[in-house]
Amino acid sequence: MKHLLLFLMLSPAFAQQPKKPLTALLGAFGAEVALVKQSLANPKSVSISGIEFTTGQIGKQAVVVAETGIGKVNAAMTTALLLNHFRPTRVIFTGIAGGTNPDLQPGDIVIGSQTGYHDFNSMNMSAKPTRQTLNPLTKALNPAFFPADPALLKQATELSKTVMFEGIPLASGQVSTRPVRVLVGTIVTGDQFISSATKTAQLRADFEADATEMEGAAVAQVCYQLQTPLLVIRSLSDRADAEAPLDIRAFYPTAARNSAKLVLALVKGL
Repeated sequence: MKHLLLFLMLSPAFAQQPKKPLTALLGAFGAEVALVKQSLANPKSVSISGIEFTTGQIGKQAVVVAETGIGKVNAAMTTALLLNHFRPTRVIFTGIAGGTNPDLQPGDIVIGSQTGYHDFNSMNMSAKPTRQTLNPLTKALNPAFFPADPALLKQATELSKTVMFEGIPLASGQVSTRPVRVLVGTIVTGDQFISSATKTAQLRADFEADATEMEGAAVAQVCYQLQTPLLVIRSLSDRADAEAPLDIRAFYPTAARNSAKLVLALVKGL
């Protein structure tokens, strides 16, 4: 009997099969992941610690989709649960952001080559101020900006030239004919909705930021520390100035769809 059991355990039928690559798609709130969820084939939902994760297929890719909630802590918590439970091959974050680059308009897209915090400041072991977070796993300082996965960044940049993005609706009821601009740039994260031209100028001067939002760097830090490839893609819903509270209401549906369209193209092209 023991020999038979050993034979069965060593046979190919009982051997552990390699896991199929899984792509995780995250957004902060419903509108940011709505188009992605609508595109899923064979969707199935599972609740983990009260957070809903939806698995399915996009093209030939197995994916899992979730809303992180708004803000850094919510984003980090959802990402940690995701990585621990699903062990995805890669993570892609989709959503909206405020523009800090004066050359960009609502509807334009920033593919994050790097993502960092604009509201973090601490002291290192030498009692010197630092904007770098501490990696609790290695006890070493993280980079000030978390780099995007090079392969995902390259593929998203190339595919962005083939996607038909939506123009921003105008007050006249028409849709802007200005082509949507896609920029590879720097995204900064903080627990603040930025609606000040002065603050926007500061973020541009201090960090050379192209866009600002409230989740990306938290997701990036978790992925960096757990060695999971990541890309953050943001479409601008406003220019992070005094008009931002009004602009985001008018433009976020289009901006969210533009970001999701690029993410869907990226997943299908993997």
